[in-house]
Amino acid sequence: MTEIESDKVVNASPLRKYFYGADGLRAGWRLLIFVAILAILFRLNRQFIRPLEHGLDDVTDEMVGDIVDFLFFLLASWIMARIEKRTIADYGLPWRRMFRGEFWQGALLGFAALTMLLVTMRAMGIFYFGRIALPGAESLRFAGLYGLAFLLVALTEEFHFRGYGLFVLSKGIGFWPSALLISAFFGYSHLGNSGEDWLGLVNASLGGLFFCFLLRRTGNLWMPIGFHLTWDWGQTFFYGVPDSGLVLPGHLFSPSTSGPAWLTGGSVGPEGSVLCLPMLAVVGFILSRWLREIKYPGLDPRVRPRDSIPRVDAEPGARPNPRRWEESIKRDFGRSLPEP
Repeated sequence: MTEIESDKVVNASPLRKYFYGADGLRAGWRLLIFVAILAILFRLNRQFIRPLEHGLDDVTDEMVGDIVDFLFFLLASWIMARIEKRTIADYGLPWRRMFRGEFWQGALLGFAALTMLLVTMRAMGIFYFGRIALPGAESLRFAGLYGLAFLLVALTEEFHFRGYGLFVLSKGIGFWPSALLISAFFGYSHLGNSGEDWLGLVNASLGGLFFCFLLRRTGNLWMPIGFHLTWDWGQTFFYGVPDSGLVLPGHLFSPSTSGPAWLTGGSVGPEGSVLCLPMLAVVGFILSRWLREIKYPGLDPRVRPRDSIPRVDAEPGARPNPRRWEESIKRDFGRSLPEP
């Protein structure tokens, strides 16, 4: 931002200051526009698309619903990207990174974390894996079906809760306050699941906060998407335990539990166990040692720091001073850079 632009912001009318800040339209108004676009799209969905889904079986209807929801959020985010002169990658979904290393790392971590939790419960004598319940051909069919279904679920929920909404809130109130709000809403969204209870909702919120942490350290949503996919797939298909209170047919093992619901998870499944919190803490600590760099959200590409402009009094070949760069942004924005 130039000195002239800064003076314009300072000298702006009081009414204009309610709508515009140093970096353009304020975050709250941008979020309101985003929500309004979604409201229009989902109204059109109820009137024109939902009637076409009449007669579909429950599984197909659920998958079609996830696809439509994702496309609506993608379209609304694209419109905001055009308004803000950004790309969808700025909101956590770079298509060039799709199904690359971070996705598969997340997938491995999700399945390993669930397995670690269930093995711990088995060692405590409160969980039993049981026998294999599906023959070979049937197990492959259900493995593929649930793999596709939970890929759609993970893609939709991650971009829904940790896409544009988290991005724009972070610009207004900071990343971690925004992550707390979004994660609480993510947990609340599980309230309608049959078999869900208060401990399951708390753990779902903490899981959402964990996904925000992965986004923070990787810079995009592909690791959370991979983790989310195999966590749900492992519960529903591979181990056959309830997934946030939902029990579906076609699971590989036929498990059983023995013990109080607050330990076993009861009707909620592993997500309803108090052991879920220490599991997330252990995995989060390990990842914090591995993923040390903070990559999200990135600096606004539209803002050109003053130290990026060559100075006439600078020595040839001199390197920019990072401290002076931060001070220049402080002067432009009136606040310090967000802390990790």
